Amino acid sequence: MDHIALKEALHRLNDRERRILALRFYEGKTQMEVSAEVGISQAQVSRLEKGAIDTIRKNL
Repeated sequence: MDHIALKEALHRLNDRERRILALRFYEGKTQMEVSAEVGISQAQVSRLEKGAIDTIRKNL
């Protein structure tokens, strides 16, 4: 995978989506832990995470 393309795809996400992905994949937190930290439900974390990953895939 091209690191430059990934970096550009990540920049297309909004701040909340980037934060959720960082907490989930860089810090290894569960969706429940992320929901408590961000102040939204676990279901919202799941939806935002899926949407962010879909956006990244479309931009790669």
